[in-house]
Amino acid sequence: MTTEIVIAQTTVDDEGQAKALAQGAVEHRLAACAHIDAPLTAVYQWQGAIETSREWRVSYKTTTDRLPALAAWVTEKHPYDVPEWITLPVTGGSEAYLSWVAEETAVS
Repeated sequence: MTTEIVIAQTTVDDEGQAKALAQGAVEHRLAACAHIDAPLTAVYQWQGAIETSREWRVSYKTTTDRLPALAAWVTEKHPYDVPEWITLPVTGGSEAYLSWVAEETAVS
């Protein structure tokens, strides 16, 4: 397969918003699927203060071709001023699964 698969991640402090970000990306075929991790505790510095909050991580499975559109969509829909947005390369996996990701995100 020549299509590169990536995992893109963001976090949000509301479970309903996490579900909306996950479902919307899949509905718009920006990601083949999205996983929402159980709540985690985030500790970070924001505007000169140490903050602690409860967040949900959303992990999207997508292709490098669809990544720019997914990033733009998440940025538009995300409630944070500076949302986490990182991508991780997928360096291997089941050919059937990776092909499925590519098929589900293909622009028709």
